[in-house]
Amino acid sequence: MIKDILQNFNIEAFQKEILNWYQENKRALPWRETSDPYYIWISEIMLQQTKVDTVIPYFNRFIDKYPDLYSLANAPEEEVLKVWEGLGFYSRARNLHTAVREVVENYDGKVPDTKDELGKLKGVGPYTQGAILSIAFNQPEPAVDGNVMRVFSRLLLINDDIARARTKKYFEQIVAEVISKEDPSSFNQAIMDLGATICTPKSPACLICPVQEHCRAFEVGAQAELPVKTKAKKQKSIHYAALIIRNQEGKYLIEKRPEEGLLANMYQFPMVPLEEVKLEDIPAWFYKKYGVQLQMGVQSGDLKHVFSHLIWNIDIHSAEVNDTEVKDSSLRIVDLEEMKNLPFPVSHLRIRKGLE
Repeated sequence: MIKDILQNFNIEAFQKEILNWYQENKRALPWRETSDPYYIWISEIMLQQTKVDTVIPYFNRFIDKYPDLYSLANAPEEEVLKVWEGLGFYSRARNLHTAVREVVENYDGKVPDTKDELGKLKGVGPYTQGAILSIAFNQPEPAVDGNVMRVFSRLLLINDDIARARTKKYFEQIVAEVISKEDPSSFNQAIMDLGATICTPKSPACLICPVQEHCRAFEVGAQAELPVKTKAKKQKSIHYAALIIRNQEGKYLIEKRPEEGLLANMYQFPMVPLEEVKLEDIPAWFYKKYGVQLQMGVQSGDLKHVFSHLIWNIDIHSAEVNDTEVKDSSLRIVDLEEMKNLPFPVSHLRIRKGLE
């Protein structure tokens, strides 16, 4: 089937044209200034579900803080999450931290250069494996994500649903046939740049595309209909009250989230699920859960935060407590300066900034 789809597709000419275009037009990105697999690994983890412009300052700050594998491996998780703070998808940071420690312990601090060994590391899937092996080690391994599938679905007029796992496998097989064996590093990065700057999801710039003559979708005017992708399930919406709780010393009561699950080990202002608890019942609910008596104040605002799979609608309420100590291990009483040194998710960073 791969042979059929690539019939009459001039692979050699395509490679030459995409590589020439890349050498003349490649984006200046900090992780392209090195072939260090550690730096490339970090950049690829950060770039998952995040735009390049957003990642650049985070990447630079992260590398300044952890310039090598050992410095990251030896860092406490809370510190790593703080450096990652604001980038979102915090499981990426925790998995990266765990995987780097595995490399230090099991591979003498050297990032593995085989697919099997990389695949054993926490959070390193097929795309990240391909990116590291091709970009850092110049091995002809495909690095296929949604960006790459969009480019190749148009180039080869493929109507398969890219939301399906088997379709991704299919594209990995295709790219493995088309990738340059002489310069796989530049080839994969060229496809990434093409998808980011020209073969964009909406209104692709086909008239200036360097590989337009190879594009079957452009030939028949179908580029706007590709790729085919079924819509994800509708996000679940949850209504919370976030409590800004102060004691008589002017300090704040905050909560550490559980070690597993969404936003694990991040700090937040205590949240009450309003689908389960009426506003007037919050003090009783809070006392039952935490053993802390509080007096509710007024609502001071609200915000909406959208995750990939759910939406938080948060009403922000003030509250007061008399306690200067708390028994529940998930709670901490801190002043504002202490709070600034702890990792908060984006939604609660927005709340915290209102206190500064």
